[in-house]
Amino acid sequence: MPSEKIRIGIQVTNQHADYPAIRATVQRLEDMGVDIVFNWDHFFPLSGEPDGLHYEAWTMLAAIAEQTERVELGPLVNCNLYRNPDLQADMARTIDHISAHSGSGGRFIFGTGSGWFERDFAEYGYDFGTVGSRLDALATDLPRIKARWAKLNPAPVRDIPVLIGGGGEKKTLRIVAEHADIWHSFSDTATLERKLGILREHCAAVGRDIDDIELSTGVMMRPGGRSNDGRGIDAAQLERQYELGVRLFQTDCDGPDHDLGPAKQLLAWRDSFLGR
Repeated sequence: MPSEKIRIGIQVTNQHADYPAIRATVQRLEDMGVDIVFNWDHFFPLSGEPDGLHYEAWTMLAAIAEQTERVELGPLVNCNLYRNPDLQADMARTIDHISAHSGSGGRFIFGTGSGWFERDFAEYGYDFGTVGSRLDALATDLPRIKARWAKLNPAPVRDIPVLIGGGGEKKTLRIVAEHADIWHSFSDTATLERKLGILREHCAAVGRDIDDIELSTGVMMRPGGRSNDGRGIDAAQLERQYELGVRLFQTDCDGPDHDLGPAKQLLAWRDSFLGR
């Protein structure tokens, strides 16, 4: 029987649904037993009607923190350049305190990245720059964010875990090695295995033990947990990723319908796998 805990995270997208529907979905997910509820940090839908319903991430996360009692929560992922780094730190600290209302301790996860959706930058007046310049800004700002956490009064309820999403091998994985408590990958199994080797090299270069970084991966569940379109992932692949060290598995719950089927499949797989 596998002995290590598996966590399940569900990203409830900010698009194509009224807020009451999103709120109700978050409540159902907590009642179902998921471990983490994520949203995303964009200003416009990423699929479907490009000018469809959409909400801002961080104000919604504060509401989710107040609404829930057990689940952890955070953005998957914050765009570093949309907000001053000291402000990001203060917002994260504040939501961490809001999330502690149930007596469960702080529950906020600081998921962050460099951003990629050019329309967000253009319409809200941010400099899109280049992939390299955005990653350089992330590397510069993360120490500033952590330094602000050390200065704030009151301090965060807990040491807020930093999740970094992305798989760029030269810069992103180096930033992961230096700063991340959780690395979130969007890789298939073969790609994940190769990138883990590169992450180990970066960890060695900065004097970090890769085992100190929780491995997280995004998966696309299909009926029965099977892949039927070349993009999904089956139980055997989930188990192989577990063998590679993944302990946090994430899938999506998208508006307007908020189909809970993928979340149920992932929870059922975990229960079956850990029950062996």
